[in-house]
Amino acid sequence: MNEDRTEEKNGRAGKNRFWTGVLAGALVTALAGLVVVGMSAGIYLFGRGVMSRQPEAGAQEEEASGAGENAIDYGRLTSKMKLIEGVIDQYFLYDKDAQTVEDYTYLGMMAGLGDPYSTYYNEREFQSMMDSTSGEYSGIGAMISQNRSTGLCTIVRVYEGTPAMEAGMRPGDIIYQVGDVQVAGESLDVLVNNYIKGEEGTDVEITVYRADEDAYVDLTITRRKIEVPTVEYRMEEDSVGYVLISEFDGVTVNQFEEAVDALTDQGMKGLIIDLRSNPGGLLDGAVSMADYILPDDVDTYEKGEGKTLIVYTADKNGEGDVYTASDGHSVDLPIVVLVNEESASAAEVFTGALKDYGAARVVGTTTYGKGIVQNVIPLGDGSAIKITTAHYYTPSGFDLHEKGIEPDVEEDLSAELKTQAVVDPEEDNQLSRAAEVLKEMF
Repeated sequence: MNEDRTEEKNGRAGKNRFWTGVLAGALVTALAGLVVVGMSAGIYLFGRGVMSRQPEAGAQEEEASGAGENAIDYGRLTSKMKLIEGVIDQYFLYDKDAQTVEDYTYLGMMAGLGDPYSTYYNEREFQSMMDSTSGEYSGIGAMISQNRSTGLCTIVRVYEGTPAMEAGMRPGDIIYQVGDVQVAGESLDVLVNNYIKGEEGTDVEITVYRADEDAYVDLTITRRKIEVPTVEYRMEEDSVGYVLISEFDGVTVNQFEEAVDALTDQGMKGLIIDLRSNPGGLLDGAVSMADYILPDDVDTYEKGEGKTLIVYTADKNGEGDVYTASDGHSVDLPIVVLVNEESASAAEVFTGALKDYGAARVVGTTTYGKGIVQNVIPLGDGSAIKITTAHYYTPSGFDLHEKGIEPDVEEDLSAELKTQAVVDPEEDNQLSRAAEVLKEMF
């Protein structure tokens, strides 16, 4: 049963102390790190190209033993690990969890690469990531953002017809507790994957702080299978179509095409595509959506070999993949792409392709600047690694990594709106500027 906390309960005084001085920071700092229960920023390719070149374990050991100073000395590594384990077994006060220690060993190996995008997933984590990128999962149906300064996690969107909406969760709710665990300060991935997601049909008890009521609210939410609605659309005045894309996952392409088709049927004269705070996702999704907008036979760039080049990649050996348009569909209307400093990776692939061909004008602020590709490689035992394998380039050959895509029309969100977890479209100055630019193109 869901109830507002109008009376004191255990720990209420502690809660008030916790929030003192924190809420101001939470609500006056721009929110970052959006996920829909588990989606992480980046471009992902699942095993493409890399697995075919992956040596067998024995070959790896032989190669490492004679590969020079950059090779891992497995003899020394094994010897030291046994030594450390002996010390742990003799002196460690608590019981060790051998599987957890093993997982962290692999995680440490990936961390040693010094690349924040390369990591190790144990079996549970890998399955959770696969569920998230497929666009379907068992969860509550809400988008969560974590404030980089305070660590607080805020509900920024509650999707129609989902358990979260049915339970009374609202945009702006700050997650305080899940079950008996106070989760304030937990990383977004841990909060979502370890506490909120779970088996279909099970309940999750979530306590949120609702600032506009100065109240804690207990919500009982029954998890169920959800297809993430990553695309929202509507028709604005003057026949301006508006499409919001929150991320690129396995269901986004179909949702995007349906949105564009529906707006076209309604007499759309121009289109705003909102990619603000879109953290990226699947490269194939971004390519397919750019393909749906662009014609197939624009031979501006040599790498396209007579076709419309959308993006290409290059690894450390200069080898990579070339992605071109091929679906036979295009949208011949004025288009504006709306971006900000949190538009990253796959969102930048899409934006870069449309900008390079002059198919859209870009409005907003310079994008995040993540121009590298991660391959997710299953290891055969249910676990996997994610490893950076290539740079990607826009059709014109621009390497946007750590640079971002600059807008054609600069428009930052007003300082007042940056303090709000949810922005009213009527007050959204970036959206208004995008509409102005679009109408100039009619």
